[in-house]
Amino acid sequence: MATDVGPVQSVEAPPLRPLKIPNRLAPTPKQAPKYPAKVRNLSGHEVVLADPVMTRALIALMDTHAVIGGAACHWGGPAALAEIMSAIHGVMFAETKRPWHEAYNFVNDAGHTENGVYALRAQYGFDGMTFDDLKKFRSIESKLTGHGESHLNPQGVFISNGPLGSGIPVAQGLALGDKLAQRDRVTFCVISDGACMEGEAKEAMAAIPGLAGRNEMNPFILIVSDNDTKLSGRISADSFSMEPTFAGLADLGWNVRPVKEGQNLEKVYQAVEQAVAEAKGDPRRPVCLWVKTIKGYGVKETEKSSSGGHGFPLKDGEKIIQFVEEITGGKTPADLKSWAESLRRDWEAKQQTKKAAPAGSASVKKEKVQAGFARAAVRAAQEGLPVVSISADLPGSTGVAAFQKAVPGRSFDIGVAEANMVSTCTGLSKTGFLPVADTFSQFGITKGNLPIIMAALSQGPIVGAFTHAGFQDAADGASHEATTYFSAVSSIPHTLAIAVSCSEQAEALMLGAFQRLAKEREAGQDGESALFFAGREDFPARLGERPEGYPWGKATVLRPGKDVVLVACGPMVPLALEAAEILAQAGKQATVIDNPFVNRPDLGTIAPAVQAAGGRLVTIEDHQIVGGMGAMLVHALAIQGITLKTAAIGMKGEFGRSAYSARELYEHFGMGPKDIAQAARKLSS
Repeated sequence: MATDVGPVQSVEAPPLRPLKIPNRLAPTPKQAPKYPAKVRNLSGHEVVLADPVMTRALIALMDTHAVIGGAACHWGGPAALAEIMSAIHGVMFAETKRPWHEAYNFVNDAGHTENGVYALRAQYGFDGMTFDDLKKFRSIESKLTGHGESHLNPQGVFISNGPLGSGIPVAQGLALGDKLAQRDRVTFCVISDGACMEGEAKEAMAAIPGLAGRNEMNPFILIVSDNDTKLSGRISADSFSMEPTFAGLADLGWNVRPVKEGQNLEKVYQAVEQAVAEAKGDPRRPVCLWVKTIKGYGVKETEKSSSGGHGFPLKDGEKIIQFVEEITGGKTPADLKSWAESLRRDWEAKQQTKKAAPAGSASVKKEKVQAGFARAAVRAAQEGLPVVSISADLPGSTGVAAFQKAVPGRSFDIGVAEANMVSTCTGLSKTGFLPVADTFSQFGITKGNLPIIMAALSQGPIVGAFTHAGFQDAADGASHEATTYFSAVSSIPHTLAIAVSCSEQAEALMLGAFQRLAKEREAGQDGESALFFAGREDFPARLGERPEGYPWGKATVLRPGKDVVLVACGPMVPLALEAAEILAQAGKQATVIDNPFVNRPDLGTIAPAVQAAGGRLVTIEDHQIVGGMGAMLVHALAIQGITLKTAAIGMKGEFGRSAYSARELYEHFGMGPKDIAQAARKLSS
């Protein structure tokens, strides 16, 4: 019952004024685009824009650099959006009376298309950007990260992006703020159709026309790229059609303007021009340009692909010359043709290096850790357990697709909607099934956090297969790198956080989770959610000799020692073993322990080892030190009265960044094997 605080009297306060925050965005470019395209505006006058064809060619070239370096890249989305981005920037950069960012807000919700924005702006020399800068895309030394990140590129990115659907409510806040501040800015927000499946996107789609109708927002323009394609296939075929959603926006109060030819630059430009005029003319009615596009446009192979060639479709640069020629229709400028030829030579050199590399003395089977998840689910189904898969567009990346193919009829794709995915699993759990939710760790523990809590509170435990943990999604950058996943879920009652380091462990422990849940539920017990976290890259299928297998709830001593204990989990276990070798060469014997049960540490195994080493303990994780595995373990040992001399390897309150590999990030942030060994040596000094 609410407490009656009595009448509240109004008070005198100064007028509401925003803080004067310096805008760090680069100014309006002074030069015309290097590759111009001429179109007619609504008045029939000629307008010069950046040629989207050449933007696509630049995307292909910059992506190839990253792919040769070892990173994955996006092609399909930015290829589809090239005309839209060219038109929007043409309108924004046409502002002559003031800097473009004082007249417009630009929010790119479609973070996987940010490479297209980089390529477009490089044509203008925006922020001093050159084509050489594009060649460093996704590398550790570049500010051109996999998705747009304002903390690394404040001159080029106003609002960080990456998690789909998060940009539109931020854009809503910008338009509200400009109205409060009595500015006259127009807000553009570009979003993909898949992102519109996210709950926060739908919430903003309902709120924006409601607030605008109350005259509480500045002019707002939403541009939807509707290509009926997500990462794993066609939206309407795999999930459900988004057509009713977009058609229904008019009933919510949007001024919906269909644009049927999204790859026709002139028609798209005129639609954007008209949208600006209509939004300014009646700010109470936000405009939605519903633009039909083709994911992977410019290359027939990717246009026809069920995923639109989401990732870079041509391996390592083998066909980059032909690829660029097809994009440009055989009209590739000399500088881009020379660039493509150089990349082809780089690819050939890489192939020769691979062939010349000596064969390893011993073959070690390597595979992605998530392969174990699929095998566990298949084995559980074969045992008669009612395993059901609920996916949010990423089963191929998480490994769960193998289960979906092996055991058909037990899988449902609910679209790009992680919160919906987890909550759906809770409902299935309450009706007697064993549901497994799969996505990247970052999205599972952020967008799915409250539903995970409610699963436990509703006595509907679930199994989570959350991959790309920590820096394992290196190329995509900070928005995709989960470095808070342990702290996000470890304190939730009846919820286990389990970090697996190899595919054998993933298979054994997830199968154990299904078996335990089935037994507990049929006995009338609540059971516990088991959330599994895994890397992305290839790892040895087995790490260390494990004669005891993978017993539930137990840590494993992978290497015995007496001088110091290294406790690691997940993708950091191989690095801990490397560090132990470095220490051995220096005459120090390290015990290495794999600690998968992060929020239920096995003190029966870990505590005696730490005591035998004189309390010297190094905790190792691809996570923030605050609230991480190490913090939980040290706290548990301290409660037992064990005297410790500790060091922590992990993130120290920073965001990550893009790199070609996780190894580069580990070393950049002081988390590599040499850093671990150095921390261990300091404990003994």
